[in-house]
Amino acid sequence: MPNFTDILYQTHHRVRGAAWITINRPEVMNAFTGHTLTEMRDAVEAASGDPEVGVVVITGAGDRAFCAGGDVRWLQEVQREGAANAAPVDPHAGIEDCLKPVIARVNGYSVGGGNHLAYFADFTVASERATFAQVGPRVGSPAAGYFVAYLTHVVGAKKAKEIWMLCRRYTAQDALEMGLVNAVVPHEKLDDEVDRWCEELLAKSPSCLKILKASFRTLYQPLREASRRDWVAEIAPDFYRSGEADEGKNAFLQRREPDFSRFPR
Repeated sequence: MPNFTDILYQTHHRVRGAAWITINRPEVMNAFTGHTLTEMRDAVEAASGDPEVGVVVITGAGDRAFCAGGDVRWLQEVQREGAANAAPVDPHAGIEDCLKPVIARVNGYSVGGGNHLAYFADFTVASERATFAQVGPRVGSPAAGYFVAYLTHVVGAKKAKEIWMLCRRYTAQDALEMGLVNAVVPHEKLDDEVDRWCEELLAKSPSCLKILKASFRTLYQPLREASRRDWVAEIAPDFYRSGEADEGKNAFLQRREPDFSRFPR
């Protein structure tokens, strides 16, 4: 196992047979970079290939955030003004290709890429302190393709468009009511609840669970294949050159509201 810098990887953590992958960047609310996602994918692949691991838990270090999505300074670099397109990364760190159950343990803010990481997990267990939101249109980060469209299967088309386009914040109870999470518990009971879900899954036939997960995955496989299209180049070819991407990220870093009024509607 490599020496990870951005994550913690623990097998048989709390419950024997459960592997925990913790994004360990609390100073930036566990926002990820491409390097973080690569490390997470390596850990997911290790768990997938470990015959003693039956369930994978994804979470964030500390009590403030699960994951705040892409680190804005990293996004500035990969989506800099004048760039042809963003550097390709797997935003879900391989959890879709893992046939073992994946639980998102949401202990705080679940924002942007962190939010769709959580809703692509097979199960999401949240602290009552958790907050959920998408932020792409606010920070000029053009999310596209299947990880946008898949949310319609989770909460329905109307709510999915509201979440992605309006960038509102939702409480843990809001998320439970719309079907974005499976369970909400008091913060101090979060680990016990995650352990309970792990134990229930580990008591089931592992082969049956893999077959079920592969079956469910066929639902959005056509969406994954359709995402080979370059939506930015097709719909907004000047997006990175125009400064529209930079305006959103600069506003975030300067702690002000973005002003997109100069860009064509």
